[in-house]
Amino acid sequence: MSNIWMAAVIIAFGIMAAWGVARLFRWLGNKADLTESEFDDILILSFGKPIIVGILILTFFLAMGYIDLPPDYAWILESKYLNAVYILLGAWVVSIFVQNFIRLYGRWMADQTENEIDDKIIDILEVAARYIIWFIAILIILSYLDIDITPLIAAGGIFGLAIALAAQDLISNFFGGAVILVDKPFAVGDRILIEGNLGDVISIGPRSTRIMTLDYQLLTIPNSKVANTIITNYAMPDIKLKIKLPVSVAYGSDVALVKKILLEICDHAVAKSPYIIDEPAPNVFFLEFGASSLDFMVVIWARKFNMSWEIKDWINTEINRRFTEAGIEIPFPQMDVHLRE
Repeated sequence: MSNIWMAAVIIAFGIMAAWGVARLFRWLGNKADLTESEFDDILILSFGKPIIVGILILTFFLAMGYIDLPPDYAWILESKYLNAVYILLGAWVVSIFVQNFIRLYGRWMADQTENEIDDKIIDILEVAARYIIWFIAILIILSYLDIDITPLIAAGGIFGLAIALAAQDLISNFFGGAVILVDKPFAVGDRILIEGNLGDVISIGPRSTRIMTLDYQLLTIPNSKVANTIITNYAMPDIKLKIKLPVSVAYGSDVALVKKILLEICDHAVAKSPYIIDEPAPNVFFLEFGASSLDFMVVIWARKFNMSWEIKDWINTEINRRFTEAGIEIPFPQMDVHLRE
């Protein structure tokens, strides 16, 4: 078989292989469309075309090895140029992945807010990420081909430093928002406690998370701070909430009677109040002998995390009424002073 025919066979096999890979990625794309996650779609989109192009380029390179090229074109077969092409393909993969990741999750977060400036920030991040990736790839290729890149590195370093200093908070907050979106420590509508602030999450944006406190004050917290803070989520793993109510009675009170009355109040609350559930069942504990009182703890479960105040009001009102009827004294802080002659 002549060299020309061998080259033709290699090209034919390469085209068939590229066609087969294209069919494979089309099938994988259809499978990915059936899943809830968008991450697999991004991966398939990132690797599909670059792999196909890489197969065709490798096919062309191998086929050219069987063709007698003129001396002026012999450099085409040097492996370093093939490696440079694959560096470009790698940059293509990374660029598509990063761009689609920012577009997908950034747009999702921007849609949570009414401010249009978030959409503009996402557009800027998409363009900036693409140019940065390709700039780094070109520097790597030039260095690989033994071309002096010192001036480019110096210029790029100064420009990159200026951009980084100007946008470091923006970038850290954006990636903090991406971490929140992926890790899902809370969702819109959840009640959370963060750095002593209790409230309901009303939006998760690309730069910040907004919380409406119980006093109807709007807190805007940067996502970079949220991603590195301990958060208590009252809506997970489910929306019910355990409520503890301390109850104190005077020394000399009948402990058994106090527990009986408290349990009756809890049972009546479960039967009559729409805020309280019967599973887990309410309970009453005699905890300790306090400085001037006998201390109990009532444990009861709210149907939802945002009903604690209503339940405390209902239970405390009933405790006051029943203790008054039974003659059980609710003590106040006091001190006995004994004088010696």
